[in-house]
Amino acid sequence: MIGTVISAIVVGLIVGALARLLMPGKQDIGIIVTIVLGILGSLIGSWLTYQVGYSNSNGGWEVIPFIVGVIVAIALIAAYLSIRGRAVKR
Repeated sequence: MIGTVISAIVVGLIVGALARLLMPGKQDIGIIVTIVLGILGSLIGSWLTYQVGYSNSNGGWEVIPFIVGVIVAIALIAAYLSIRGRAVKR
């Protein structure tokens, strides 16, 4: 149980960091928000990938869900920045 939580945090950190690295411009968000959005992106990306019919029949590292997770995390970071930016400007 604790290993699963630690793994989710580590993967979330990696996915969130890659998403921020691939996004153009500067993102003014903290490491905790990066990890949370990375975890959400990874979970949603994996779920979407398997809903479309992906199966890792060869075994090994599941690259496609990881890439989709990074793309979803980019979208979540962009949405977070957009919502937070609008709230701050008022």
